[in-house]
Amino acid sequence: MLNFARFVLTRAVLAMITLVIVSLVVFSLMELVPGDCAERYLAFKNTQGSGISVEDIENERIRLGLDRPFLERWGKWIVNAFQGEFGDSCILRVNIAQLLGDKFWISLGLCLASLVLAYAIALPVGIIAAASNNAVLNNSLRLFSYLGLAMPNFLLALMIMLFSTMYFGDTLTGLFSAEYRDAPWSFDRILDLLSNAWLPIFILGWSATAFALQTVRALMSDEIGKLYVTAAEARGVHGRKLLWNYPARHALGPIVNSLGFDLNRIFNELPIVALILTLTEAGALLIEALARSNDQQLAGAIIFLLTASIVTLNFLTDVLLAVLDPRVRKSIVR
Repeated sequence: MLNFARFVLTRAVLAMITLVIVSLVVFSLMELVPGDCAERYLAFKNTQGSGISVEDIENERIRLGLDRPFLERWGKWIVNAFQGEFGDSCILRVNIAQLLGDKFWISLGLCLASLVLAYAIALPVGIIAAASNNAVLNNSLRLFSYLGLAMPNFLLALMIMLFSTMYFGDTLTGLFSAEYRDAPWSFDRILDLLSNAWLPIFILGWSATAFALQTVRALMSDEIGKLYVTAAEARGVHGRKLLWNYPARHALGPIVNSLGFDLNRIFNELPIVALILTLTEAGALLIEALARSNDQQLAGAIIFLLTASIVTLNFLTDVLLAVLDPRVRKSIVR
C-alpha cells in the first residue's frame, strides 16, 4: 500500500509539473502574438469608431500589468489559473470565468460522452471481431472502420442536417430549445440539453469509435496468439472466460493509456462541429477567439482548461491501470 501511495504521489507531481510547463507554453504563445492586449483592444475599438488615444493604451497597459516582467506576469497568471481565474477577455473586457460559465463543462461533457460511446461500442465489438473467424463480420467491421476514419465529422453533420431538414423540417442545431437557451439550470433544462446533445455526441463519437475499434481489434489479435493464451486453453479455459480473463485483460493497458489522447482528438474536432451545428459552448468560443476576434487571453484559458482535463484523465488512467494490471503493480515495487 505504501508503494502504491508513492506511485500515486509521483504521478500527481508529474501531472502538476506538466501543467506548469504547458501553462508556460500557452502564456508564451499568447505573448508572441503581434501586438499586446492593449493594442488589440485599441484596434477593436477603432473599428467601432471610439477613437481611443495612445495615452489611453499606455494607461491600459499599466492597468493590465503589461509593463511588468514576463516571468512575473506568467507567475501571476498560472497562480490565478490554478484557482480558476483567468482575468478579463482581451477584446470583450468580460471576466473569462463568467464568459465561459458552464460552456466549458458542457463541452467537456460532450467530449467525455463521445469517448464513452466510442469505447462502449469498440470494446465488445473489437474483442468479438478479433476472436471470430467469420469473414462477413470482420469485413463489415473493417468497412465501418475505414468509413469512420475516412468520412470527416463535419461532413457527417452536414448530411444528417440535410436529411433532417428535408424530411422533418428540423435542422437539429443548437444544444437548447429557444425557451431554455438563457434559462437558469433546472431539471427541465437538463432534459432539454439531453434531448439535443445526442447529435453532437454521435457525430464526435463517429470517428472515435472507428479509431477505437481498430485499436481494440489490433491489440486483441496480437494477444490472442500468445503462448499464455494457448496455455490457458490447454488447462480447459474456453469461450468468454478465456477472452476476458486473458487477452482482453492484457490488451486493456494500452487502451486505458490512450484515453487522454482520444479525448484530445475529440475536442480538436469539436470546434468545427460546433460551427456547423451552431453550438454555443467552448469549442465555438475557441474558434471565435482564435480566428475572428484574436482574443488570445480567452483562447489561452480554454486551451489550458482542456490541457488540465487531459492531464487529469491521464493521471486517473495511470492509477486505474496500476489497480487493474499486475505488471504495473510490480513496477511500483521496483
